[in-house]
Amino acid sequence: MVTTPADDVTRIGRRTAQRATVLAALIEAGGFIGARALHASLRTDGAHIGLSTVYRTLGALAEAGRADVVRYRGGERLYRHRPSAEHRHYLLCRACGMSMLIDSDAVETWAEHVARSSGFAEVEHTVELTGLCPDCRSR
Repeated sequence: MVTTPADDVTRIGRRTAQRATVLAALIEAGGFIGARALHASLRTDGAHIGLSTVYRTLGALAEAGRADVVRYRGGERLYRHRPSAEHRHYLLCRACGMSMLIDSDAVETWAEHVARSSGFAEVEHTVELTGLCPDCRSR
């Protein structure tokens, strides 16, 4: 089910203009972006939003399942708007940051099996796949 940006902002708490602006910038980024880079983009566009607000909003979007998160170089977290409630996994280029959505049915099946066989509930998982994309590998 695809949601609207207004739905996404409502899911993370009080609907504010700043949160809506951060979400709109995340959607416009079109791919994974770090909080500092998103903040710099907002400042360049004239938005008066603090870096802490950007971090809080991105964290809340991720917690609500409205943003995907991957770790990049040095542990930096990169965020990407998730247009549907479906959990996704990506392959991320360590050199240029390009990302590719991957088929992760095997991972999801394994995680469900582990949850069932262990008796755990509300099991969550993180899978980080990084490498060098064809363009960067050929350089």
